[in-house]
Amino acid sequence: MRELTSNKEQDGNDQGNEKSETSTNYINSLENIANNQTHGDNSRATANTAENVLDLKMDKNKVMCKDPLVVGTSTNKPGEDAEVRDTWANKVEFILACIGNVVGLGNMWRFPYLCYKSGGGAFLIPYFIMLVVCGIPLLYMELAVGQYTRQGPIGAMHKICPLFKGTGLATVIMSFLLSTYYNVIIAWALYYLINSFMDPLPWEGCNNDWNSELCWNGTKFNSSQDQEENNKTSAPQEFYDNHLLQMTKGIENFGTMRWELLGCLAVAWILVYFCLWKGIKSSGKVVYVTATLPYLFIGAFIVRALTLPGSELGLVYFFSPKWETLLEAKVWVNAAAQNFNSIGIAFGSLMAFSSYNRFDNRLMRDTLIISLTDAITCILAGICVFGTLGNLAFEQGKSVDEVVSSGPGLVFVAYPAALSKMPFPQVWSVIFFSMLLCLGIDSQFATVEVIITSIKDAYGRWIRLHLKRHEVLVLLVCFVSFICGLPNVMQGGIYFFTLIDYYAAAISLMYIAFFEVIAIVWVYGANRLARNVRDMTGELPNYYIRGCWMVAAPCLIMAIWIFSLADYEAPTYNKGQYIFPGWSIGMGWAISCLSLLAIPILAVVAIVKAKGNNITQKLKASIKSPIRECPCCGKMLNKQHEAHHGTAANNPDNEICLEQLTSD
Repeated sequence: MRELTSNKEQDGNDQGNEKSETSTNYINSLENIANNQTHGDNSRATANTAENVLDLKMDKNKVMCKDPLVVGTSTNKPGEDAEVRDTWANKVEFILACIGNVVGLGNMWRFPYLCYKSGGGAFLIPYFIMLVVCGIPLLYMELAVGQYTRQGPIGAMHKICPLFKGTGLATVIMSFLLSTYYNVIIAWALYYLINSFMDPLPWEGCNNDWNSELCWNGTKFNSSQDQEENNKTSAPQEFYDNHLLQMTKGIENFGTMRWELLGCLAVAWILVYFCLWKGIKSSGKVVYVTATLPYLFIGAFIVRALTLPGSELGLVYFFSPKWETLLEAKVWVNAAAQNFNSIGIAFGSLMAFSSYNRFDNRLMRDTLIISLTDAITCILAGICVFGTLGNLAFEQGKSVDEVVSSGPGLVFVAYPAALSKMPFPQVWSVIFFSMLLCLGIDSQFATVEVIITSIKDAYGRWIRLHLKRHEVLVLLVCFVSFICGLPNVMQGGIYFFTLIDYYAAAISLMYIAFFEVIAIVWVYGANRLARNVRDMTGELPNYYIRGCWMVAAPCLIMAIWIFSLADYEAPTYNKGQYIFPGWSIGMGWAISCLSLLAIPILAVVAIVKAKGNNITQKLKASIKSPIRECPCCGKMLNKQHEAHHGTAANNPDNEICLEQLTSD
């Protein structure tokens, strides 16, 4: 990195000579790097000065930095090799990866149920309002931060504001916890997929070894049988409880390992590994299948669902508006929370993915495509789910209220029951669980990518020296996550699964999101981030986006956080039939604290390490962004924190020294 001083007495001729020499060095450096690449050295290049990797594309209005061959010049020691940061092969891969991440199992089992419970069709009004006010602006913000800093969540938040670096670490911890149990759902889907080739389907009847005397095969019954049948358990429920899970009576008894599920879990992690083993070079190709194939399946299911007898009963429940619910604050909170959970705000995946973008990639169109695709998918999933549940209610002689459910109970109990009533049930069952597999695998490898990117950003040099290959790092991360997920595939694992699902993300998400937004838009500054976007794309975000960053988003996140704490109830299983003991609730809070405590602990560390003679000076130093040069090419920023816009790239009067930036 070249050094700048505040000495204004340099001779003009010396400046001209220096620029000429720098230009010559730049050209020679590019030639050397090109030669290295010709000989197959695509993984690293030497970074001696910031200008050695600067490539500018100029026009009348802006100067934009293209992707350099070397990244991170400001953090490399003299003579130290710098790693080339991978980039997506094209924009389509990036968009498909993001769509695969945001469109997941939650679209199938959370949104339809939440819509039904929050006013039916009326819920779509607050949902889309929150999407426009909160979802789209915050998605744009995360993509901008990742693309500008060229780092995963931890490195990005450290560059934005060292005091809040803990938000990045909290995101990675939450992602790790999520990865350990989310893949268990994929393992269940694999188990059902394998059993879908049997004739008859094993969850159809009550003549199996795992069925009890109270098993009911789902046939329609008359009113005189209501009392008797209400005490029975459906065949799909018994398949799920007694055969798939072989669940114990409670978390106090974990039982033994479910070896079939262990095998399915191992296969699921092998799939994730091969999606990620070559980095975005492999995942970028996988998403062409996993992000698009579910839409073919969803389309087929919608057509089938709409032609089933009784489907209109479910659609009426789904779309019938209850306008009075719009006056309830909880409905609006649910709408905002759905946007956060579905789009993946504060989960870190989108920030990690965008860090592999070209530096001059335009973000607004990407943001709109990703967010609107997710919203449309939610509605399509609702039609698919409630059309099928309407048929299930019609076949069983029940109301939709009695068969509607969410979460695993929907996709592994209610849906299999409906599939078994369709013509050619094996075909539809294979299609459905293949769809679940694709939806789940996308979100899973996006979650694991957060962990891998963060580790590489922090320990890239050590990894290159000791692990040698990216594949080894991916293998280690997948193996550790696999081991940590083993309690979920024991006979009592469903109880542990319920606890970690509730406390790992549901409790922590709004807390992490709040401090992330505060760090970016209030401490670092929404206007400074906007100028960063202009440095990348040549255009400022519009005033609406910046207004949402500064006012709407923090207020909404705070409201969601407060309401979630006010409405806190300890988790239960099977609609309250099983109450978790106190020690397990304490274990759940301990899991939650793994991410919650990362923010205050790293904040204290940042203050202690900051320069200053007293606590006030240290606090002020800890909130200042260490970004002093373009994260892409290393060119020093000007007083407006820009390196490439307008005359910033060529006007030395706009450049300032480190001391001036520190006091700015």
